[in-house]
Amino acid sequence: MFWRKSKSNNKTMNGKDEFEAGMRFLVANWKCHKTVDDAKRWFDIFAEQYKPCEDITVIVAPSFLCLENISRYLEELKLPSVHLAAQDVSPFPRGGYTGAVAADMLKGLVDYVVVGHSERRKYFHETSQNVANKVLEAVEANITPIICVDASYAQSQLAVLNDLDTRRVLIGYEPAEMPTFNIPQKPETIAEVVAFISEIHPKFPVIYGGALQEDCAAEYVGIKGISGLLVGSSSLDPQQFASLYNLYQSTR
Repeated sequence: MFWRKSKSNNKTMNGKDEFEAGMRFLVANWKCHKTVDDAKRWFDIFAEQYKPCEDITVIVAPSFLCLENISRYLEELKLPSVHLAAQDVSPFPRGGYTGAVAADMLKGLVDYVVVGHSERRKYFHETSQNVANKVLEAVEANITPIICVDASYAQSQLAVLNDLDTRRVLIGYEPAEMPTFNIPQKPETIAEVVAFISEIHPKFPVIYGGALQEDCAAEYVGIKGISGLLVGSSSLDPQQFASLYNLYQSTR
């Protein structure tokens, strides 16, 4: 089905090809926001309030424009368990693909990459085949993919997992209607979908993303089967994101 099978074992960060048992994730997707200076100010404020927790990994996804500068800045800040992600990656290797950023160009800058986000599928018409190729490119470059799926097409969207030799993949459940309505799903509905995804692919952590706000986040962090949250607009304010992190930390 896919153009090639991954040969990488994706042993990144902790030298293992799977996540530590019980690891939780809090992902900040900044989308098309923030300059480099904005991003540095965000990390300055977040760093003042951040208290590392050994079982929570924080992942921040700035724009491509910011990645190189912010990667260096994070090295200076030395924030434990805080990593960068790219918001997208090319489905192709280096070559004649105008405007593309190949996965191996991101090595050393990010540890994760978001692929198949609902906004990419809706506005850029990405297909499951495109996403599968992006996942394979990321894994080959030892970058951990965060594969975003919706309930209706989860099986086909995740078929690429059958071609991987690694368990270092995050599955991000996003309701397909999120880009249009921007209203979080009911926790019980999310629990049902997550249970369905976990039944198909039990070895991969599942996180939820979809119109999460600080005032309602408590309802979602405790959903059975959820290993983390993918946060959009609420992550743009560093204090609000820090509050979400503290809330998540307190719910163990």
